[in-house]
Amino acid sequence: MTSQDEGDHRLLEAARAGDKEALTRLLERHQEQVYRFSMKMCRDPEDAKDVLQDTLLAMARGVRDFRGASSISTWLYTIARGFCIKKRRRSKFAPVEERSLDADAAPEASRVADPAKGPHEALAARQVERAIEQAIAALDPKLREALILRDVEGLTAPEVAEVLGIRVQAVKSRLHRARLAVRAHVAPLLGIPAAAATPGTCPDVLTLYSQHLEDEISPDVCASMERHVEGCPRCRGTCDSLKRTLAMCKAAPASQVPVSIQNSIRAKLQDLLADFS
Repeated sequence: MTSQDEGDHRLLEAARAGDKEALTRLLERHQEQVYRFSMKMCRDPEDAKDVLQDTLLAMARGVRDFRGASSISTWLYTIARGFCIKKRRRSKFAPVEERSLDADAAPEASRVADPAKGPHEALAARQVERAIEQAIAALDPKLREALILRDVEGLTAPEVAEVLGIRVQAVKSRLHRARLAVRAHVAPLLGIPAAAATPGTCPDVLTLYSQHLEDEISPDVCASMERHVEGCPRCRGTCDSLKRTLAMCKAAPASQVPVSIQNSIRAKLQDLLADFS
């Protein structure tokens, strides 16, 4: 159990015993991750705010019934996903407006630049970041939620399966498709070697590497792939591009919850906690 899980467990036990302060702290610990998930799934800041508020209030109402069979994160993502689906169904006939995943974040000019990078490197990094955001946004919702939960939020494949209510193998299948689609979108910006593959000799290193991440290939197959990649510049560059893509997905910053929605949640929570004892 991680220190985060241990802290959550202590707060959960106190909250279930009627400690209002513990419940408030528990909600605050998870609000940014729920908001980030909601932003990436809903694609609209207003919908994401509603999902965050509804999720945290639902958690507060149901905390006494939660028995800890799942992690708190898994429980929260399950709740948030349900509200995201409701939002998507209600707006499916509305005009679609493409927005940046960081539409509600600080403008680019106000971001703190990395002093270790020159202006050209910083610009290239932002271009790749935007390309990854666009690639994730373009995924089918079923693929997008699997990738976000696994490769952005860091849940295990079984935990993702629990949130989505599907089999683990189905999660892995969606992950492989989503990872390859995102990587293909950003490949031109990642400097993939242009050398052509040798017909009949190069394995599908992208699928194999994705399967390796989910423990789906044997040690012998893994060793064979590593030997091939070591001697094939094209496949080595191709595999490295997927590694870089997934690393950037994992490095996605937490979305800052707007002060206005924090205040709204706090006010509604106070009303809810008036009867909490």
